[in-house]
Amino acid sequence: MRSDAKKNRERILKVAVAELTLDPAVPLSAIAKKAGVGQGTFYRHFANREALVFEVYQFEMQQVASLAEQLLATKPPKEALREWMDCLVEYAMTKAGLATAIRQAASTYEFPGKSGYAPVQAAAELLLRANEKAGTIRSGVTHDDFFLATAGIWQIDSQSEWRPRLARLMDLVMDGLCAGSPESLKNNV
Repeated sequence: MRSDAKKNRERILKVAVAELTLDPAVPLSAIAKKAGVGQGTFYRHFANREALVFEVYQFEMQQVASLAEQLLATKPPKEALREWMDCLVEYAMTKAGLATAIRQAASTYEFPGKSGYAPVQAAAELLLRANEKAGTIRSGVTHDDFFLATAGIWQIDSQSEWRPRLARLMDLVMDGLCAGSPESLKNNV
C-alpha cells in the first residue's frame, strides 16, 4: 500500500472510531468527510459499513493489546497489570456506541469476533505471566479467569458516574489476583 493510501486508511479508522462511538448509525459519508477523503477513496478501503466496523474493532483491539507491552517495558509487572486493567475498563465504557455498531454489523455479516479479540487475550496472558514470574499474583491464573473476573464491567451503565465504581471493582479484582501470591504470603509472615 502506498504511503498516502496508508495514511488515508489510518485517518479513516481514527475518525470512524470516534464517530461510531458517538453514533453507531453515523452515515459513512460523514466519516469520509471528517477524514478528509472522498467517497471513492473511502470505498476503496472499506467496501461497506460492516467491513469498516470490523476493521475498527480489530484496530481498537490491537491498540489495547499493544499497551500491555508498552506498560511492561516501563513499569513493574504489578503496576503494568493494574494500569492496563484501568485502560481496558476505560475502553469498555467509552466505546459503548462502538459496541452497538459491532453488534449491528455482526447480525448482518459474518463476524470474526474471537479472532479479533485474540490480541487482547494475548496481552492479558503476557501481563499475567509477568506478574506470576515476579511473584505478585497467585500462580495459574489464565486470561479466561481474568476476563471472567472482570466481566462485571460490561454490566455497568456507561451513562452513569461509572469511574469511581469501576476503579473500586478493578481494585477488588487486583486484590483477588494478588491474594495467595508469593509476595503477599511473604508480607503476611
